[in-house]
Amino acid sequence: MTLKAAFIGLGAMGAPMAGHLKSKGLLYAVANRTQSKADALARELGVLAPSLAELAAQCDVVALCVTADADVLATVDALAPHLKKGAVVVDHSTVSPDTAKQAAARLAAVGVGFLDAPVSGGVEGAKNGKLSVMVGGDAQVLEKARPVLEAYALRVTHLGAVGAGQATKAVNQVLVAGIAQAVCEGLALGEALGLEAEHLLPTLGAGAAGSWFLEKRGATMLRNEFSVGFKLALLHKDLGIVHGIAEAAGTDRTVIEKSLADYAELMSQGYGDDDISALIRLKRKG
Repeated sequence: MTLKAAFIGLGAMGAPMAGHLKSKGLLYAVANRTQSKADALARELGVLAPSLAELAAQCDVVALCVTADADVLATVDALAPHLKKGAVVVDHSTVSPDTAKQAAARLAAVGVGFLDAPVSGGVEGAKNGKLSVMVGGDAQVLEKARPVLEAYALRVTHLGAVGAGQATKAVNQVLVAGIAQAVCEGLALGEALGLEAEHLLPTLGAGAAGSWFLEKRGATMLRNEFSVGFKLALLHKDLGIVHGIAEAAGTDRTVIEKSLADYAELMSQGYGDDDISALIRLKRKG
């Protein structure tokens, strides 16, 4: 029997992910905090944009990708009374492992499964259906939801119990922040030394300095194009969560704290909606 799925949260990541579900014949409905946005995408995809209660009552799998911990818990609380027993909620948001565990407990009380399944791969990965999905939760629950995840994923990895997905995403965001620090600082130096991007970037990318961030953002940042991907205000939000996790774990937080300070500075200058590669603004001389 074909799963009937819904997607809640139709931002830069969620809208294309919902589109992939539609292309696989799985999407029944969409929802968003701003109803007009849900209505517009529903018309485009030929699906419904009903109330959360109706959506929950009809669907086997409900995926969500929202901004904050409080949004996840509020959405779970709105869905819980209406979901069918045996249904699964998959959370693609980036939140704390504790929030994931709270959500799982609230849904378990009504016989509903939960997976914390944050993603990596950026807006391009969402559009191309090539996200890496980091999953925490019961393996049998994952198998129920797997067709939904595989609609927009290049890789789906089960990492352990509920919370393991968010823990993995925390590690991911430290690496993302650190790579951004290095690439932006290095390219600012190359720019100051008068090196030409058309020669510099492929040379760096072919060697040990190559990375996804250099390949996808190197040229755009040197052209001062910062509307291409992951908003720096969202990475700042994520790193605030990660800082608490690292502090509790007792590990070094140098990259986290430097990045928090830098992105806070950019936000104060009005650049919060820019891609994280806008960090090069702070790396340039003067």
